[in-house]
This record gives sequence, structure tokens and C-alpha cells, in this order.
Amino acid sequence: MYDVIIVGAGVSGCAIARELSRYRLNICVLEKEEDVCCGTTKANSAIVHAGFDAATGSMMAKLNVRGNEMMDKIAADLDVPFRRNGALVVCTDPEELGGLQELYDRGIANGLSADSMEILSREEALAIEPNLADDVVGAFHAKTSGIVCPFLLNIAMAENANVNGVDFFFNTEVEKIEADNLKPDGERIWKIRTCNGEYRTRYLVNAAGVYADVFHNMVSARKIHITPRRGSYCLLDHSAGNHVSHTVFAQPGKMGKGVLVTPTIHGNLLIGPNAQDIENKEGTNTTADSLNEIIEKAAKSVKNIPMRQVITSFAGLRAHEDGHDFIIGEVEDAPHFIDCAGIESPGLSSSPAIGEYVRKLLEEKMKPERKENWTGTRKGILNPASLSFEERNELIRENPAYGRIICRCESVTEGEILDAIHRPLGARSLDGVKRRTRAGMGRCQAGFCSPRTMEILHQELGLPYEKITKSGGNSRLVIGRTKEHSGEEE
Repeated sequence: MYDVIIVGAGVSGCAIARELSRYRLNICVLEKEEDVCCGTTKANSAIVHAGFDAATGSMMAKLNVRGNEMMDKIAADLDVPFRRNGALVVCTDPEELGGLQELYDRGIANGLSADSMEILSREEALAIEPNLADDVVGAFHAKTSGIVCPFLLNIAMAENANVNGVDFFFNTEVEKIEADNLKPDGERIWKIRTCNGEYRTRYLVNAAGVYADVFHNMVSARKIHITPRRGSYCLLDHSAGNHVSHTVFAQPGKMGKGVLVTPTIHGNLLIGPNAQDIENKEGTNTTADSLNEIIEKAAKSVKNIPMRQVITSFAGLRAHEDGHDFIIGEVEDAPHFIDCAGIESPGLSSSPAIGEYVRKLLEEKMKPERKENWTGTRKGILNPASLSFEERNELIRENPAYGRIICRCESVTEGEILDAIHRPLGARSLDGVKRRTRAGMGRCQAGFCSPRTMEILHQELGLPYEKITKSGGNSRLVIGRTKEHSGEEE
């Protein structure tokens, strides 16, 4: 029995969990995957949007602007890399230049300051971004836009919530939700049936991404509908990371902000996404057509993109609700059921504000007592590359594991992987290690480091090699033994 159960361990669910961990409440998060950050949050543009794009007065606009304002502090408190690199929305049609002024005016209406935005001529835009396409005739410059690591932001929020007392249950898929008024005073209790048994709670927060409509519609006569909107990306090597310094957007259309070209916080170059509405809520496959589409569209904004430097491609799903706005609040005909649904872009940017918004909503309803010993800070995994030569040598003397390189492409050490495994909500799979340390994200895409990482997982967790997975479930890399030696399996 819990005071609050949150369904979904993406960035919204974990932001809410962290905010609610301030109170003396019994809270847990239920997640159907093997780790946090396994749904929408793990495959997006990693952009902290300024807040000029969403419709004025919408929940999207309000929480985007507030989330952007909060990001510096939360990144500092949780030791998450974040940089305000600024964004350019480029215009390639002289007849559409007026659309740039519309973005500026909407930014003002949404609460952005006048000095945080400007409209640039072609010459002014080229002066700060020389690789813009030849057809660019002008640009809108949003100075407060930034780039962040979505994995580390999500993981940091989850770790901080966990340290402050929030329980996390992974591989726990919700199958049914129903009301059960069992308390003598008639207060509603939510009963949640999962693949791992039953949970009960006074308040339920539905932060289930593309599945949020499924759970909402189990309890409410007022149905909502979420379409999985698939977007494909290409990730380029570090050698291409300086091709642009700003996030470069095409002018937005009816399907969203369009294909962008951006540096990443870790020094790669990212292009994408396109937008394809599908029915499959697990449909994260890429196609040749979708990748060709983003390459073609990216070239209309930025020239000479070194596509030979692509090291991987991937696709993610946005939870597009028919009304194209965030749905956050208590469901009218389902008391104590709190929706956090339709969280598509700018959901990552808005996540700190989403956590704050739901926390204030439940604070008003539950009147909980605040903890005296709550801590809002967290220290991330030590990156030896951030140390001076002398400091790094001293670290290796104290702990030789930091002198053993496991991932050559990203220079990830054994010490970092050990930290990733043993810290709160530690990694239990190759992808879990990768999201926390970047081991496997480099040029060879885990071709070199996977066997050694598996060996470390085997040694530290006592997992047989046959049970070590890439990303949970049935994604095993070893399916059997080929020989025995001296009576012992190898």
C-alpha cells in the first residue's frame, strides 16, 4: 500500500518522483522495462527548447518556458551536463521571412525576454553559423535554447528520488487499474494489477508515455487518444561534432519543428527527426526511406554534412495526443488519478516544471509533511578525463580500475563501469551501462567493449553470461555454452 504510485520511469515520471520525495510519503515507481529511461526519453533530440514554438496559453508553452528556466539549477544540483548553445530557426524562402517574426512575437507572448531572441539576416546568421545552406535567407535566433544528455538527466532524477526514499520496481508491467474503496472513511484506493502482483495506492500518477491513454481509458469515461509518432535520427562521430555550434531548425510545420542539425552535449552531431504516425506503440525500427528523408531535409538547412561519419541510426516515439497539448491534472471522473499524458516535445525541456507542477497539485490535495533531511543534490559518475594529469594519476594510484580502459572509443574506464553498476538504481544490462557511462556509444558501437563489459557485469552481479542482456527481456547476447573445461563450464 502506497500513498502515491507513479506509472512510468521516463523523465516525466522521475521528475515527479524526485519532487514528491520531498515529503513524508510512501512512494513507488512502476516500470515495465528493466531500467529507467527505456521509452520516449531514451530516443529524442536532447534539446532544451527556449519556449517560442508552442501555442501561447497552452500547457506546453507554460511548462516549456518554466522548465527552461529551471534547467541550469537542476543540472548543477544533479551533476548533469547542460549547455546553452542557442538555436537558429532558418528560413529558405524569401516569402516566408515573416514567419520568423511570428516566432519572435510568440516567444514574447509565451514569456521570453526580448533580449533572449533576435531575427538575423543571412549575413548575420552565417557569421555565427558558417555551414548554413546556400538557400538560407534569414534566421530566428533563440539564445536560451540548450543541449543536455537525456539519459543522465532521467537517471539523475531517478537516483535522487531513490536516495530520498522512493521505491522503484522494474520489469513490472501494469495490466489493469481499477478503483477499490476499501478504507472505512470511503476514500478511494487504486488497485493496480501487474505482472509481478498487485499494488494499492491512494493516488496514482499516470506518466506512461505512449501508453498513458491506455491507463487513462481504463478509469475514465472521457477517453483520450495517443498516437505514437515515430522520428528517426542519424548520429555522427565526434569528428563531425563541430560542423555546427547551434541547434539548427527548419521553420516549423504542422507535424512539428521538423528536422534539426545539432551538436550533442558529448561532442557528436545529430540530425533528425522526421515524423511518421504509426499504430505500434513499440515501433522503434528505422527504415531506409525514413533515414533518406532526414538526410535530405537536413541538407536544406545545413550544407556539407559529413554523412560518411554516421556511426548509428535509431528511432524514437513521441506520445502525440490528439489535442496536441500536455494533459496534466486530476481526471475529472476518476478522483485521485493524476494524468501526465501527451508528453511529446518539448517534454524533455519541460520535465523539471512537470515535476514541480504535479508536486504542487498533490501537495494541495494531500497536505503532506515535508522531510527535514531531504537532499536535492547528487554526484554523477566520475569522468577521469575531467581531471588534471596529476589528479588522474593520483586517482589511478588509489583505484587502479580507473587506469583500465574498457571502451576505447569513448575512453570509459573500468572504474566508471563499476560505479554505474553499484550506485543507486545501478545498471543491470549493457544498455544500462551505456546510458550511464557511454561505453558502447562510440565509433565501433560496442564492438570492442561488449565482452569486457559483460565480464564485469558477471563478476559484480553474479549473473550467468546467459542471463546478461543488451536491454532486458529476451535481448540476451549469449544463448548457450559450446564446451566445458576440467569439468567446469567456460
